[in-house]
Amino acid sequence: MTEKLTRLPSLTHIALHVQSLDECILFYQSYCNMQIIHQRHNDHSTVVWLAEAGRETEMIFVLMSGGPLRQQNDQGYGHLGFAVASRQSVDDIAAKATQDNCLIWPPKEDPFPVGYYCGVVDPNGNYVEFSYGQPLGPGAKPLPS
Repeated sequence: MTEKLTRLPSLTHIALHVQSLDECILFYQSYCNMQIIHQRHNDHSTVVWLAEAGRETEMIFVLMSGGPLRQQNDQGYGHLGFAVASRQSVDDIAAKATQDNCLIWPPKEDPFPVGYYCGVVDPNGNYVEFSYGQPLGPGAKPLPS
């Protein structure tokens, strides 16, 4: 017997094990403007919840200590995506990432719906995209029908 869902599932968080928890926390605070909203410790690990201001009950990012470094091959494109307010924001992030030696994709414009973006690698090897002009995020234009 199949039980009827009363509500559709809603994506609430992404959780990753990381090798250097403190470095990853600083990265997401610095690059993504996320803040710690919860943390807990036990004998074996630490769990930290990060969120953007105002989105603490919508979507959070969970970092857990004790993980391996992520090895992404040269053709790998798996990433976390963040929308930014302007093309200049993409350029500013790329400049910061160049200084920090973690830029992986220089700013580039691709046809809609991709838009203008750059990519950065976090201290654990996860790729993070910063984009402007995609049909995602605050103020985004909808995809055409």
